[in-house]
Order: sequence, then C-alpha cells, then structure tokens
Amino acid sequence: MPYNVKKSVGRAKPISCSILELLILVTLPFVAGPTASASVRTTPADADARITGVKRIDARTLDLTVRSPAMGRRVPVRVILPASWRTEPTRTYPTLYMLHGGEDDYTSWTRETDVEDLAKDSEVLIVMPDGGRNGQYSDWQFGRPRWETFHTRELPRLMERKLRANSARAVIGLSMGGLGALNYAGRNPGMFRYAASFSAIVDLDDPVIRAFLWLYNASHDNELIKAWGDPEEHADIWNSHNPSAMVTAYRGMRIHLSAGTGDMGPLDEGRDAASVLPSMSEGILAPSQNRFAQALRAAGVDVTTHIYKPGTHSWPYWKRELHLIWPTVMDELPG
Repeated sequence: MPYNVKKSVGRAKPISCSILELLILVTLPFVAGPTASASVRTTPADADARITGVKRIDARTLDLTVRSPAMGRRVPVRVILPASWRTEPTRTYPTLYMLHGGEDDYTSWTRETDVEDLAKDSEVLIVMPDGGRNGQYSDWQFGRPRWETFHTRELPRLMERKLRANSARAVIGLSMGGLGALNYAGRNPGMFRYAASFSAIVDLDDPVIRAFLWLYNASHDNELIKAWGDPEEHADIWNSHNPSAMVTAYRGMRIHLSAGTGDMGPLDEGRDAASVLPSMSEGILAPSQNRFAQALRAAGVDVTTHIYKPGTHSWPYWKRELHLIWPTVMDELPG
C-alpha cells in the first residue's frame, strides 16, 4: 500500500567520524569503478550526482548525503558496505537496494529490522535511499521530485563510480516501496536480477484497490494526482506504473510477492489499537497478489508468493519476510 504503519524504535544515532569522513570524501572521487552497464540508462546529469557528506553509523554502515541534479537537492542514503570492502580495494560488488514505505524514510530498515546482522558476512553492497514521504518512487508529472531518475540512473552510477558496485542488482521494497521495487524492475528491464515486494499494491486497476486509493489520496494532499495525474485523463501514466499491466517486462528476473490476510496474530501483541486497525487493511491486497502471480507464471516469469495468515501491515511481518527471502537474495547476487 502507499502507506505503512511506522513505529519509532530507538537505534544508534549517527555519529560524526572526522577521519573516516575526510578519507572517504577525499578518496572516493579517485576510486576506479567498472564501466556503467548498458542496462542502466544514462544522461549527462548522471555524472553530476555526487557525495557531499558522510557519517559513520558503525564499522560498515554509513550515511551518505548525495547531491542529485534530478531532485534539485541533497538526498540521504544509508549504505552497508560489503564485509571485504576495505580489505579488497579493487573488488567490485553486487548491490541490494532496499526501499522504504510511504510514511517512513531511509533509516527504517536498520531501525526496524536486523539487516546489519543478516549482512554481517555478506559480500553485497546494501543501499537504502530515501524515497520521500509518499514520493511514489516516480518522476512526478508536474515538476519535481524525480525519484525514479535519482534511484535508477544517478544513484546506481554513483555507487559504481564511488563504492565499487557492479551491474548485479536486486531490489526489495515494502508497502509503497514494494510498488516502487516492482515498478523500477518492470520499467527498467535488465536492471535487476531479483525484485521482492512486501505488502504492496500490484494492480492499480483492481476495483477494491482503486477505492482505497481514492480515500488515501483525499487524506494525503492528492499526492497520487500530483505524481501521476488524474487517473482518467492520464490513464497511460497510471498504466505505466501498474505492475499488473507490464507482466512480460519481468521475464528474465525472479520475483517474490508477499502479503498478509489482515488478521491479527502473535506478532501484533503489544501494539496499540491506533496502529493495529489501519494495518488490518492489509487483507485487501491478497486477491490481486494471487492474480498477478498467476499472470507472471503464465508469461514465463519465475515468481514465488507468500500469502500468510495471520498478518497485518506492520514491521514484525516484514522483518520475518526479510529473513525468509534473505538466502535467496544472496544466491541471486554472487560476489
């Protein structure tokens, strides 16, 4: 869904590390990276995206400040470096992009899950960019923001040039980020080997989903209209952001879809009613997930699904899902 229920949980706060910051800011422009792959579209503006600040979170986790020409501003990006990144300075690495939900930010995956522990032995660069509050992971039709250009053009090339990323990529997203992951994969064929969507809308034309979107849009300052235009007048734009309308675009990659039935379960214990009730709307997602999966299989796409009961629109289930798919993601991103 375009929203996600956010629970603020304390994590280690970013701390300045002047020596590391100076080292990275001085040396990154001179790190040799691989040639950009043909699957990533390029524009002259791509070369201008650059890292303007670095903060260390822990030994391998950094917060980057990236100046983006597409966005016209600086955007925060959290990265977890591969285990051997410092000891093998000529090695390049596959990349896992992790996209947050609609009412969250780039810190959410490390705040709400143990992804750092999962990645402790991995030789994968993990990139968690900010996607804006209700940014829809799209280039908005009426000026900025231009999230898709930033995430699929500028940022991958920047990671290749400065952090030694290579052309092997996967993307995981939840809620709004799940729709973003599917859209980025479908709209940029060849860019990702694997795409996983947790609790996301997969069919913008589903009548139940469309009714929900109207309610959502009315209560969120018409973000969807601003991003994609009026659904009738700009039906082509809406269709171009609808995973169910571009099934054949996913050929050649692996897709994972998951969602809950909206029923409360043990993982919801201790949550207050104000956060549980909205997340029970998760149940409207399951029917379209199954239809989308069937269409993908009919088109020859390698797809797995996990429709679980109980399961609400909340972090405990997304953390569990991350653990379930992690081995597969790592298999798809060989070092």
